[in-house]
Amino acid sequence: MIRAVDDLLTYIRHIHAAIRDEVVATSERSAISALSEIVAEQAGDTIFAIDRVSEEILLEHFRTLSNQWSFILVAEGVGEEGTMVFPPDCPPEQAELIIIIDPIDGTRGLMYQKRPAWILTGVAPNHGAQTTIADIELAVQTEIPLVKQHLSDSLWAIAGQGAAGERYNRMTRESQPLTFQPSQAHTIAQGYGNLARFFPGPRAELAAIDDELITQVLGPSQSGKVRTFEDQYICSGGQFYELIMGHDRWMADLRPLVEPLLQARGEALGLCCHPYDLATELIAREVGIIVTDEHGARLAAPLDVSTNMSWIGYANQAIHDQVAPVLRTVLEHHQLLKP
Repeated sequence: MIRAVDDLLTYIRHIHAAIRDEVVATSERSAISALSEIVAEQAGDTIFAIDRVSEEILLEHFRTLSNQWSFILVAEGVGEEGTMVFPPDCPPEQAELIIIIDPIDGTRGLMYQKRPAWILTGVAPNHGAQTTIADIELAVQTEIPLVKQHLSDSLWAIAGQGAAGERYNRMTRESQPLTFQPSQAHTIAQGYGNLARFFPGPRAELAAIDDELITQVLGPSQSGKVRTFEDQYICSGGQFYELIMGHDRWMADLRPLVEPLLQARGEALGLCCHPYDLATELIAREVGIIVTDEHGARLAAPLDVSTNMSWIGYANQAIHDQVAPVLRTVLEHHQLLKP
């Protein structure tokens, strides 16, 4: 178990608030063209100018955090391999914790002021190279609102203790408890849910799988009627939030599975979900969301910035039972499931 976990939670929430406030302030005084400027290519992703704002605050506060805990920080843009040890003289194998963080998950939507982004942090006891997402015992995610948005939500969870949250009013600087409940619906009909297909390349294959799934679950389309809806929120933390709040009934990000199809026609896969994007998966599970990999097993990827990941989230057992078997059958039909 994580030592003094309540104190650590308080401090991480403080770090998140500092990042949120500075990113919003920067967005208020900066042009979209400046925030969306590409400044680097690291760890298989593009780093934009807005990302640098969060990284500076992140490192400043984590140096202070290392006065009480030793840890390996895993994040884009830190160190040569996306890792940094705090304090610097601590041997990695002796560090107490591994902290994996995405300072801005949803950069692309935020820098163009289209949708909020999220700060994601997961903390696990350090078990060396064997440490995975399944070992995370503390998770916090905080919304970075749009400039025109005055409310910002924050959620957190400690393993085995459920989840909690608050809604912060940045105009009055007041907070109130946040209540949430995943959808209790027993069917995906007339609800939100979909396969993620954010970027050009694999969209046709993923859309075909999505359509085939819906048809097998709900039957063929009827004139003048809609069976389900979709929302392509380019942000894994945001997708978890939509499931937690009861907005979405299921979500699947299966981009890595279509790589063989792209390779067959001489194309590269492009950007996929990474472990830091799923750092707060614990919160979803603590509120009852069923989160699995493409085989139906619990997520267990290493805590790094480069592993390509697939994941599926179901709002409840009924939705899982309706979608999961059919999705597996469709994926097998397309020869996309590896043993």
